Amino acid sequence: MFDYETLRFIWWLFTGVVIIAFVLTSGFDFGICALLPFLGRNDLERRAIINTVGGTWEGNQVWLILLGGALFAVWPPVYATLFSGLYVAMLLVLFALFFRPAGFDYRSKLEDPTWRNAWDWGLFVGGTVPPILLGVLVGNLVQGLPFHFDEDLRPFYEGSFLGLLNPYALACGVVALLICLFHGAIYLKWRTEGELYRRAQALVEVLGPVLLGAVALVAAWTVLAMKLPEITAMAGAGAPSNPLNKTVTLSGSWAGRFFAQPGLLVAPLLGFGGLFLAWRSAMGHASLGAFLWSALGITGLLLSLGFGLFPCLLISSSHPSHSLTIWDASSSQFTLALAFWITVVFLPIVLAYTRWVYKVLWGTVTPEKILQDQHTLY
Repeated sequence: MFDYETLRFIWWLFTGVVIIAFVLTSGFDFGICALLPFLGRNDLERRAIINTVGGTWEGNQVWLILLGGALFAVWPPVYATLFSGLYVAMLLVLFALFFRPAGFDYRSKLEDPTWRNAWDWGLFVGGTVPPILLGVLVGNLVQGLPFHFDEDLRPFYEGSFLGLLNPYALACGVVALLICLFHGAIYLKWRTEGELYRRAQALVEVLGPVLLGAVALVAAWTVLAMKLPEITAMAGAGAPSNPLNKTVTLSGSWAGRFFAQPGLLVAPLLGFGGLFLAWRSAMGHASLGAFLWSALGITGLLLSLGFGLFPCLLISSSHPSHSLTIWDASSSQFTLALAFWITVVFLPIVLAYTRWVYKVLWGTVTPEKILQDQHTLY
């Protein structure tokens, strides 16, 4: 039905949708867990905070699994390069995520304050470390990673874990954490009442300007200092994937990319504007509006990243001509077509089920409701 190049582009879009869905849903999960020890002043308040996401966090995590599956099936060179070269960083993300199921499920098993406080800090680790490390990953994707392929297309990563922790990448990690905290505080404000509501609102009022300033700083850093690959020659349309069949120079710029195609400027404007309007709306009582603006702002930032990097999936800083693009890093046409139809069938089911779960479990969560339902809530 679709030719090879069209399928590659469709799967670039699908991958972007999964990334956006993961950030929007797990983003407020991470933020709420990171805020748990600070906004909850006693056990009942912390249980109320946990139960705002307690029934849905596992479903939100599905998007991360789908992303890993998409990389494995659709973009195998990207999967091989990332998961072999960044092995330590990926393991740290995985180990931090282990605190989430254990924390949610085991915290309420004992009433001992020391036990529960320890799991609260475990949830804090599970909500803080992943967004920082994933933000660091994004920063390194923008800068490029030192990797190359041999003649048999085996990837070789030339960097180290400490090399990932450069100033620009760490700044991206801070922005990622701030986004999760801001998104999570707005969601918490939406789902709670009373004192928790007031604390969440006060936090959003402070986080808003800090986040906007941090995003502006990293955006300026990106535009002024980061280079983009320029593909000067590559294999013809429909050619089999081979990242070595092209010529690339690191001569492009982010400003040049967006101003050459002014329509792309909608994405960064949406990012900044959405976050600003989320902050202004949250200062009032428009919790739903603030959350929707926050989601729109985050989507705009992710679209800016995707539009700026297109068609690259991974930039090689050491061997620019070995950079992976959507045109030379995909699976076969048959695999892309098969995965496409599987996605077309099952993605609407996932979305419909997610919508149903949120509808059934929706409502404000307060300490008083926790007291009324001690045995079924976290």
